[in-house]
Amino acid sequence: MTDLPGYPSRRNFLKASAAGVALSGLAAQAKAQETTPPVPLEDYDRAYLTAAEWAFVMAATARLIPSDGDGPGAIETRVPVFIDLQLAGDYGTADDWYMEGPHDPDAEPARGWQTPLTPAEIYRQAIPVFDAWCEETHGATFAELDAERKDAALTSLQNGDVALDSEIRDFFTILLANTKEGYFADPQYGGNHEMQSWVYIGFPGARAAYRAWPERHNEKYPLGPVSISGERA
Repeated sequence: MTDLPGYPSRRNFLKASAAGVALSGLAAQAKAQETTPPVPLEDYDRAYLTAAEWAFVMAATARLIPSDGDGPGAIETRVPVFIDLQLAGDYGTADDWYMEGPHDPDAEPARGWQTPLTPAEIYRQAIPVFDAWCEETHGATFAELDAERKDAALTSLQNGDVALDSEIRDFFTILLANTKEGYFADPQYGGNHEMQSWVYIGFPGARAAYRAWPERHNEKYPLGPVSISGERA
C-alpha cells in the first residue's frame, strides 16, 4: 500500500482487511487439480468493463495494492478480473438488493445502500467523470498518469476533492472495498490468484478443520491454504 495521507501501512492494511473479507461455502472434499495458466491480463476477455474502464481498474488497483511491497500486489493476484466478474454478476446488478427509494446520500452507513444506481452503474458513471477531472487537473486520464500523480489523484478522490454527483460520490469507498475483496476472496471468484495473499498472511483458507490452532498463539500454521474448489497453494 502506498503511504498516502489516510492510508495505513501495507502490512497492517492487508492483515486488518483480511479479517473483514468473508468466505462463503465450505471446502470441497476433492483433490487439487492441475489448472491451465490464466491468460495474461492484457489478453483477458472482459465480462463487463469497457477497454477504458478496464485500463482504469488496472491502474487504480495497482496503486491501491502495489506490486513493489513485500507481498503480492493487486495485479499479481488478478484483482481486476475479480472486479470485472463481480460487476457482470449479481453484485454488479444488485440483483437481490433492496433498491427502492427514497435514497438519502447523507444517511448513516448503517442505513444501507443510498443510491438508485447499482455498483456496475456507479463504475460506469464515475470512471469517465474521474478521468475528465484527471485530465483537467493532471493533464491525462488516470491510467496515463505516472505513479506519483496517480496517488495524488486517488487521494483527492478519497478526500472528496473530486466533484461527483451524490449518486456516485462513494465511488472510492466502493473501489477500495472491491479491491480488498478481490485480493482476499477465494480464487474461484477470479482474484487472489494461486491464493498468493493467503500465503502471504498465513491464512489457511477453506480448510475444514483446524480447531486446535486458533488459541495457539505465535505458532506458524504448518499447512498451506486451500480454496473452496479444493485447489491447494
